[in-house]
Amino acid sequence: MENRKSPRFRTRFDTLYGAGAAEGAGILTDISHSGARLEGVSLWPELGLEVRLYVFIQPVAPFELVGRIVRKTESGFAIVFELENPEIRHLVDDVAALVNQVP
Repeated sequence: MENRKSPRFRTRFDTLYGAGAAEGAGILTDISHSGARLEGVSLWPELGLEVRLYVFIQPVAPFELVGRIVRKTESGFAIVFELENPEIRHLVDDVAALVNQVP
């Protein structure tokens, strides 16, 4: 059983990110109201650093998310959003609607 307070939504969106002076690219593979996970990243920022994600969802304009690195994996990292932000909630709900659509 999963004990998360926010449900995760599987995604596959191209993402650029910046952490300090470093910049990279990866794939946003899941997102929730409280955090996100990237895989296939081009660089691994240090734990605890603030990271700014630029997520590209067609046909919607790219959106920006800000969080802090809380976990690294062999192919990516996870972030947690630091503040309860209504804009993040709205964006995640939009993403959930896109990925849950039946073709």
